[in-house]
Amino acid sequence: MAEPGLTRPAAALIGCAAALAALGTAELLAGLLIPDGSPLLALGAVVIDASPAWLKDAAITLFGTADKIALFVVMGVVATALAAALGLLARTRRVIARLLVLGVGLGLAAAVVSRPEVGLVGIAWLPAVLPTVGGIVLGLLVLEGLVRRGARAAERQPGSQPSSPSSSSSAGSSASAPRRRSVIGLAATVGVLGAAGLVAGRLGASVLHAGRRLRETITLPRPARRAPRPSAVSADVAGMPRWTTPNDTFYRIDTALVPPDVDPRSWRLRIHGLVEREVTLDFDELLERDLVEAWVTLACVSNEVGGDLVGNAKWLGLPVRTLLAEAGPLPEADMVLSRSTDGFSASTPLAALSDERDALLAVGMNDEPLPTEHGFPARLVVPGLYGYVSATKWVVELEVTRFADATAYWTDRGWSARGPIKTASRIDVPREGARVSTGQVAVGGTAWAQHRGIAAVEIQLDDGAWQSAELAAAGGIDTWRQFSLRLDDVGPGEHRLRVRATDGDGATQTEEVRATVPDGATGWHEVGFTVKD
Repeated sequence: MAEPGLTRPAAALIGCAAALAALGTAELLAGLLIPDGSPLLALGAVVIDASPAWLKDAAITLFGTADKIALFVVMGVVATALAAALGLLARTRRVIARLLVLGVGLGLAAAVVSRPEVGLVGIAWLPAVLPTVGGIVLGLLVLEGLVRRGARAAERQPGSQPSSPSSSSSAGSSASAPRRRSVIGLAATVGVLGAAGLVAGRLGASVLHAGRRLRETITLPRPARRAPRPSAVSADVAGMPRWTTPNDTFYRIDTALVPPDVDPRSWRLRIHGLVEREVTLDFDELLERDLVEAWVTLACVSNEVGGDLVGNAKWLGLPVRTLLAEAGPLPEADMVLSRSTDGFSASTPLAALSDERDALLAVGMNDEPLPTEHGFPARLVVPGLYGYVSATKWVVELEVTRFADATAYWTDRGWSARGPIKTASRIDVPREGARVSTGQVAVGGTAWAQHRGIAAVEIQLDDGAWQSAELAAAGGIDTWRQFSLRLDDVGPGEHRLRVRATDGDGATQTEEVRATVPDGATGWHEVGFTVKD
């Protein structure tokens, strides 16, 4: 039976208030004391890991680098609906509601313990679940207290003796209304405080803990080999993107809801597996090595034709082949399985890490320590391969193995194991739907075929002949290349442009349209524009 005087809207509000109190308390405790104990991030990671490849790819296509924000929004909507339903249940079935809260708490604790950062080693998991336990206890107290308080809202005040049935109803209503409003106000206040705790916890995690603070104190060593910015690499067309992608706009696609906060003082890289000897390297030892600079363009396998999930930067790091040579891979090895501190893994061909390309264990990006979002304190950068098989951030382990014996995060979800980058090109100017003046039309764009380079780019206006674009200077075979073309006497009306590139091996990118799964999209990029009368 429903508690007297507790309306459905009030019960739903109480459920939401209790959920916010629980989550806010847990996140505040985690953010200030135990970052790895965040139940929100643990649950989000479980959702990400459980999502099929097609769903993740659709999310990246739809939301791009805002995919994690979208996930948080969806999680918030679902959590709000479930919390409201819990409040409604507590109105009529209080015991069942308590048991459900405890069940949710156990599920969140299990999610926290399941994360690679925690693990079931000794009692290391116990401190990590304390924020969740604290939040669930407070959430139960809030739910129970507000439901009881709301149930008493319609009770008559002591000594009130209405003279008639009608007056009884009126008196009860007038007496309970202020108390009912008081319950609603209290629930709203608790909810606001819970939300504030959640925000404070996330801010605390990003400000108070060692990795982010220590990053600001690091001075990168002088590289043994410098890579100054090449000259004449930018196309002379207004509106073109920068040849060097700034760190704060460089695309970020990974499986971490929030970038791991890794303390460089405790960071270690372990190289093991099919090797003659294991090698372990700490951060200070890494900085003391002969680090080199290299310009390398990275691309995401989820990048659609013409997409912007690609960026070019100057990286500072230690050639991975140096470390592998110290470990001595055995003859039967053909793959290196890299692992991140958050459990992500990538399968990289051993040959791509052992040849003369600039495959780096990187510590710097565009003349500053790696941003936390891009892998601080160390990550992999491998020219010629999509990031999902090579660009492991927050890397802590390199296992030398075989493709026949091991698989990685994305290959377990239907993507190909090796992921060589395909020749691609896009038109950056004019943009889709642009309106330009009659006469000469300036076309500009970018092409890439990492570790093969770009040899030629051609532009087609409507269904006319392909015209050779002017290439800006090459920054190297591992970087993208900008191009431009001036089209004269383009008449009024709607027009379409197409682009195709030819790589350094003489292969022209295919017209065949293919989706990103399982090894990258193909096709010619097209844009439509209008010439004004």
